[in-house]
Amino acid sequence: MRGALALAKRGLGNVWPNPAVGCVIVNNGHVVGRGWTQPGGRPHAESEALKRAGSAARGATAYVTLEPCAHFGKTPPCADALLSAGIKRAVIAAIDPDPRTAGQGIQKLKEGGIDVSEGVLENDAKKINAGFFNLIKNNKPIFALKVAASSDGCIAAGPGKKTDITGSIAKNMGHMLRASHDMVLFGIGTLLVDDPQYTCRLPGMENQTPIRALLDSNLRIPLDARILQTLDKNELWIFCSPNADMKKQSELEDLGVKVITVEKLDANARPDLGWIASYLGKNGISRVLVEAGSNLNQAFMDAKMVDCIHWFASPIKIGQEQEDGAILAFSESALAKDVLNGNIQGFQMTDRRTCGEDAYMVFEKNKKG
Repeated sequence: MRGALALAKRGLGNVWPNPAVGCVIVNNGHVVGRGWTQPGGRPHAESEALKRAGSAARGATAYVTLEPCAHFGKTPPCADALLSAGIKRAVIAAIDPDPRTAGQGIQKLKEGGIDVSEGVLENDAKKINAGFFNLIKNNKPIFALKVAASSDGCIAAGPGKKTDITGSIAKNMGHMLRASHDMVLFGIGTLLVDDPQYTCRLPGMENQTPIRALLDSNLRIPLDARILQTLDKNELWIFCSPNADMKKQSELEDLGVKVITVEKLDANARPDLGWIASYLGKNGISRVLVEAGSNLNQAFMDAKMVDCIHWFASPIKIGQEQEDGAILAFSESALAKDVLNGNIQGFQMTDRRTCGEDAYMVFEKNKKG
């Protein structure tokens, strides 16, 4: 099952709105087939593993990270495929929350004479597909913050200053994070300062750039922004207010940008984050990585919409006090200091490791947080 879970992770970021599933088929102590959900969500993991196993699947055990589907979609049910292949036993990590399956796949296997074991490494499987589970349950994606900060919690040397903070190893891990999410989200302030592309530029993974989402109330994005030169890598969605320049909107749409007029604004006349979350959920987005500036980071924290924080800490010091001109990771200085102390209310540190000269920490939202 651990092997199947590792395979499932390969699908993160490129299979939405489907879950990322892994399958390993074992016969007489030998792995005869392996599979994971393919880009776009199909073929499913079980189909891929069965194809590789061929006739060796007969009498074998299938280890699957999520209950095999029981409904007809663009492909036949995976439960039927396992039965037709002659699988003798199925070991399943988690039940599929999709009401079209939700136990029906397991029931179909049992009725077909397959011995079924459930709940093996269930928590690990649910963690991998937390975005899919949340999409089914709440019709919204999960949000993760990615922050690269100095030893004193700063992300820039001053307003409008593009600041290089972390080393190459941490940067590469940041690209891996992008590749494992359906979407990367950022604000117009970051775009105007850094002119980023938000692509995945790791060798061999250039085709795993996520959808880019920009919050730009007044459509201030320059028409020569570098990100507009990378629309062949993946889409750019821009969320703007109803008062945005219609001519600019038309120009952006002519370039291939998807411009979305937000129907609800917050108290500061900016796109409402809750409305955006609902919109993304309706469109099948399950995992969003927020790579933004201090104000948007703070807004997501204030809205209690952050499920995970990926914090890259550099040993360099920029200047802790805001009056020195340095920009903290959050607009509230106390929150940045809490992260530095490893003590964020409602979160717990679940991982810490070194990335060259930098440190990488993961804070996950408490179940009761």
